[in-house]
Amino acid sequence: MFATPEQFAATNKASVEALLTVANSAFASAERLAALNLNTARTVLEDAMANTKALLGVKDVQELVNLQTALAQPLVEKAVAYNRSVYEIATQNQEEVSKLVEAQVAEMNKNLAAALDKAAKSAPAGSDVAVAAVKSAIAAANSAYDSVSKAAKQVAEIAEANVAAATTATVKAVSTAAPKAAPKKAA
Repeated sequence: MFATPEQFAATNKASVEALLTVANSAFASAERLAALNLNTARTVLEDAMANTKALLGVKDVQELVNLQTALAQPLVEKAVAYNRSVYEIATQNQEEVSKLVEAQVAEMNKNLAAALDKAAKSAPAGSDVAVAAVKSAIAAANSAYDSVSKAAKQVAEIAEANVAAATTATVKAVSTAAPKAAPKKAA
């Protein structure tokens, strides 16, 4: 029943490895986000310069309205794409951490079950009921954890679907509004 120094060392090693995995995942996500932000900043600067040049070449109000309409849609589409990319990075990081947590919980349950079995073998007669009660409580806790985990995954899937639908609706709304905002000049 008592843990040996080797067991403590193995547990500590596993904890350090899990912590390193989480840290590496966080750094990879931060790196991807930094790269996305740099690329976005570069694109925004290039677009701003091109848009400024185009605005400086405007000769009348109608041309200004048409240009503003033409510039608005790509801007919205790029903003939506940026937000989608940030969301994907965050979601992937969350999935990696969730997998690690699930693996840790499974390992902890396995170790706890082994410890209970070992304790049951060396326990005095008549303690079978107590060991069975503890095992039953652990099984109930695991079942509750599984249910919560499945519900959280379903909520994440629904949220992802809603984000995708909202993104599509936004892009469509801008696309359909753009032609209406720029009436044609009569010849």
